[in-house]
Amino acid sequence: MPIIVNLDVMMAKRKMSLNELSDKVGLTLSNLSILKTGKAKAIRFSTLEIICDVLDCQPGDILEYVKEITIKTR
Repeated sequence: MPIIVNLDVMMAKRKMSLNELSDKVGLTLSNLSILKTGKAKAIRFSTLEIICDVLDCQPGDILEYVKEITIKTR
């Protein structure tokens, strides 16, 4: 998937653990872990909003689009 989740990067910059973020945003550890590891298929705007509020960042700091490169073979 070309959407990369940089939640772990922002948590490291803010020196915040997954447990602390879970307490502050009100999401379970398992759901945050799924998001952090890039296994999530979607995220609600309301969830993104509270994560950005707690981590004091922009949605673009959490989510990144990386264009997939296809290699053509002859």
